[in-house]
Amino acid sequence: MTGGRTRARYQLAIEALVSTTPRGRTGGFGLMPEHQRICDLCVEVKSLAEIAALMRMPLGVARVMVGDMAEAGLIAVHQSNTTEGKPDLALLERVLIGLRNL
Repeated sequence: MTGGRTRARYQLAIEALVSTTPRGRTGGFGLMPEHQRICDLCVEVKSLAEIAALMRMPLGVARVMVGDMAEAGLIAVHQSNTTEGKPDLALLERVLIGLRNL
């Protein structure tokens, strides 16, 4: 699924939000099944942590796949804003609640 890579090309935070782009919605033909499933999941915005959990894959694998898909224009990644290097606590709480609901 990752072509043997263990690291993403760029750093994605666990709380990064992911949404499917118009290209991802129409580009189903020729995609790997895992890529298609991520596109389907992210029609409604999901965090990287939620994607990994729903796909039942390690977070590192999800990071690599999401990074590749973002580069291909299939999904958009929305990194959270930080204040003085600290993550947004409200966002982290929402991610935690979402994980608990899984």
